Amino acid sequence: MPREELFITTKVWISNAGYEKAKASIQESLKKLRTDYIDLLLIHQPFGDYYGSYRAMEEACKASKVRAIGVSNFYPDRYLDIHHFSEIKPAVNQVETHVFWQQKTAKEYMKKYNTQIMSWGPFAEGKNNYFQNPVMKEIGEKYGKTAAQVALRFLLQSDVVLIPKSTHKERMEENFNVFDFMLSGEDMKKLEMLDGGESLFFSHYDPKTVEWFMGLV
Repeated sequence: MPREELFITTKVWISNAGYEKAKASIQESLKKLRTDYIDLLLIHQPFGDYYGSYRAMEEACKASKVRAIGVSNFYPDRYLDIHHFSEIKPAVNQVETHVFWQQKTAKEYMKKYNTQIMSWGPFAEGKNNYFQNPVMKEIGEKYGKTAAQVALRFLLQSDVVLIPKSTHKERMEENFNVFDFMLSGEDMKKLEMLDGGESLFFSHYDPKTVEWFMGLV
């Protein structure tokens, strides 16, 4: 398969935070991926010296080793901070986004500053009885689709880029089959009502969570 038909994304992990470490990490990623360039490179977590990491990423972008750079798991405050001080603005912010946490405030600011929101967990790893949700199942029956397909379609219509994960071929095919129907405005509003406004995993504002991440630096 020609390289240009692939879109490769990778990240700088928290233990590689800082200019020198991130620079070495980028070279290592290129070597391991056996490619001359990375399509999208992200900072994995907003901890450690992410300013230094971002400078290394900007350099890699200028050297054509990376085509686009961005961040991951940056809440609105950290996102606005890195956006303000960066020379090459984040193309993407990859965050936890699904029907139960729709990131409405974060999306508002990303749209304002031209950064694309991407969901790293559109299915929330099945939490909150995700695939058996009665609202999603009922809507799915109208279109001959599963609850999972309804969830993906909702995010697509909400201008969210998706990277659903599956190890099963039939589910991968199911995840692709979401471009042949359109949710009505009424159904979109029903799904918007499912938003709980908080993470189903952890909060970066929680001191215990931050303490755990600091143990990795």
